[in-house]
Amino acid sequence: MNNTVVGLLAGLLLALAGILGGFAGFVFAVMLGGIGMAIGAHRDGHVDLGALLRSRGRG
Repeated sequence: MNNTVVGLLAGLLLALAGILGGFAGFVFAVMLGGIGMAIGAHRDGHVDLGALLRSRGRG
């Protein structure tokens, strides 16, 4: 099991702890799952999150 899948599962499990139900709970679960998957993909080397967080040297 690679880091992307582990990150996705961790995000979804955290979402389950915060879900109260309804559409808002579903959106919350999808957001946390996506964040977990992005972090896992970064650890696997598929996505470079550092490029998104670096400033572009303006000014």
